[in-house]
Amino acid sequence: SFSFKAIRWVVTMAKKVMKRSSSRSAGATIALPPVDRKTRKLIVGLANEVEKAAERRRDPHLDIPTRSLSNVRFNKSRKIIEMGGQKNRRHLFNLSQAKSYMQTLLVATGCKSLIDQQKTTSIRGLYYLLKHTIEGTREETFGTQDECDPIIEDLEVTLESLREQLHVYASNRGGMVGPITLIDSGDEIDCSRMGSGGYSIPSIVEEEVIRFKKCTAKFILHVEKDTVWRRFNEDKFWRKHNCLLTHGGGQPPRGVRRMLYRLHHELKLPVYCLLDNDPWGYYIYSVLKQGSINLAYESKRMAIPSARFLGLRSIDYEKCKLAPSVQIALSDSDIKRAKQIAAYPWFAAKKAWQKEIQKMLSNGFKLEVESLISKDISYVTEVYTPERLADHDWLD
Repeated sequence: SFSFKAIRWVVTMAKKVMKRSSSRSAGATIALPPVDRKTRKLIVGLANEVEKAAERRRDPHLDIPTRSLSNVRFNKSRKIIEMGGQKNRRHLFNLSQAKSYMQTLLVATGCKSLIDQQKTTSIRGLYYLLKHTIEGTREETFGTQDECDPIIEDLEVTLESLREQLHVYASNRGGMVGPITLIDSGDEIDCSRMGSGGYSIPSIVEEEVIRFKKCTAKFILHVEKDTVWRRFNEDKFWRKHNCLLTHGGGQPPRGVRRMLYRLHHELKLPVYCLLDNDPWGYYIYSVLKQGSINLAYESKRMAIPSARFLGLRSIDYEKCKLAPSVQIALSDSDIKRAKQIAAYPWFAAKKAWQKEIQKMLSNGFKLEVESLISKDISYVTEVYTPERLADHDWLD
């Protein structure tokens, strides 16, 4: 169990945060951007509540919104997934909750330090920054990375701030190419002149880091994997069709989703998705369009309700006259997952999607976008995608 020594350490740490906050603000040498001032104020507020409760000899607590399916709802008017009002109360003086309480405050302190110094670190870096033995005890602040990650998400949802606003980032996984020039941390980047690798979409793409300078693209084509993206890039699809070409390396990370969101809302670019014909591809589309169940609190800043599913479709096996050798048999988990997705409220009422999923189940197999290569190496870029776009042949 978490010791009373550690609990006293938490209260002491909160007081130190408040003292550092006061002295720092009195003689600050770094001017913080407005978003950082707001986030910092919220973090200091957490420590302030701990100090006030301790002075009044009351049990400090945090009310953390519940991140589970039971606390998620689909907003039909906004067409996005939203978090409900359920909350879990975390007490400092409850020994079963004290450690997670301490970890929440510790992560908040680490993020505040990053904001004060105007520096960022990776999720892994934050873990090592905060990992140590509590003075006077044998207890570790964090045993493993798996203990730290959920606490970061708890802090995000409690403060209603993006992880990136806490100055914490994940590894880059995603790319972009096309007729857009942007300013990244002061450097001008022309995404039409990035060679075969394209522009690596960073984890933090907020306005303070990324600014759009010039863009002549008419739409965005988002593909699931970098292997498919490379075919489109090599064939210069983005140049022939005047579009931005992006990928997320499979399930798109938050940086890619935020970038797509910003490009769509700020530059008014339609988003079309070319994903595998399997439950995973359907799920990726669902996350891009309605938001993630696990990150429902961020849907308003990531979801793109008007995104369209260009393919790959269950009817394409027959329509494109593909060979039997490209079929991948559905597993039991595939079938179970497909039925779960079909029952999502945002898919349940759409006849076209019910037909799509049922067709895949009746086929008994799934298809990867790469299966179109069996027709011709550039069939997907020169025939399949241009025809679907011209015919407005997509699922909404």
